[in-house]
Amino acid sequence: MRRPFVILAAALLVGALAVPASAADGDEDFTIKDPRITESSGLAASRLHPGIYWTHNDSDDGPYIYAVDSRTGETVARLTLTGVGTPRDVEAISVGPDNRIYVGDIGDNLGGGWPHVWIYELPEPKTLKDQTIRATQYVVKYSDGARDAESLVVHPKTGRVYIVDKNEQGGHLYEGPAELSASGTNVFRPVADVPDLEATDATLSPDGERLVVRSYFGAIAYDWNGGKIKRKQRLGVPFLGQGESVTYTADGTRLMYGAEGADSSVEGQDAPGGSGSSGSGSPAAEGKGDSGDGLGGNLKTGAIAVAVACAALLGLRGLRRRS
Repeated sequence: MRRPFVILAAALLVGALAVPASAADGDEDFTIKDPRITESSGLAASRLHPGIYWTHNDSDDGPYIYAVDSRTGETVARLTLTGVGTPRDVEAISVGPDNRIYVGDIGDNLGGGWPHVWIYELPEPKTLKDQTIRATQYVVKYSDGARDAESLVVHPKTGRVYIVDKNEQGGHLYEGPAELSASGTNVFRPVADVPDLEATDATLSPDGERLVVRSYFGAIAYDWNGGKIKRKQRLGVPFLGQGESVTYTADGTRLMYGAEGADSSVEGQDAPGGSGSSGSGSPAAEGKGDSGDGLGGNLKTGAIAVAVACAALLGLRGLRRRS
């Protein structure tokens, strides 16, 4: 969903955060260079094509998804989806079993006013080039009424689809039917709370054991626990602007975070519990009073950094006056 870029003061603080080294020392960080991609709102690592990430624009760009090569930041394929209607508010993308791509046209610019939303499913092409692919369109409703959502995940083993709704007070994990039906309405039902954060995207680890849900400025990691998720820790995220996307890398060792905007950056951090990581996933403090947006202890660090910078500037001005 389009949202004004808010919290300029908060952005100042977050921009000054001490970003962990793991957010910048990986060779998978990249910038999306395609001028057609100005509102990258979802991100999914390809299992079929190493180093490729699927993304799409927010809202009504059209029935397109893009394959971006993380080694260059260049688009290597644009897929045009047929067999679907006119996309309304595309917000999420996920890769499921058998290299099937799921696109979530699940945003609701009316704040819960659409009678239904859609999911599109298509095969990931074996050859990356601009092409047209027929997709299957699924109609989706929620058992407890319409709502806005920007997060969709597909379990890598079962193929079951899940949605996390977006709410400033926290949302819920919704479970879809065991198999989606193209001929009827697919009812998604709440199965777990996702409190303390306004979800803008989510991702499941390749082994299906861990879920990460992100907001504009933070993230929370969960044990999947068969869908009865158990909260593990808050995660600090790199500040990139309007934070809209997250995906596990294909090997599950890192989390890649993205944002909207032209020439937007995608940066990685070690995934909690991922092989080759410290297991910390750059956690934010879990102490009292910390917000679920993951600002927590890092916010204090950022505030100190801003204070130090201001003091330095004032000091320099004083020196200039005396010189």
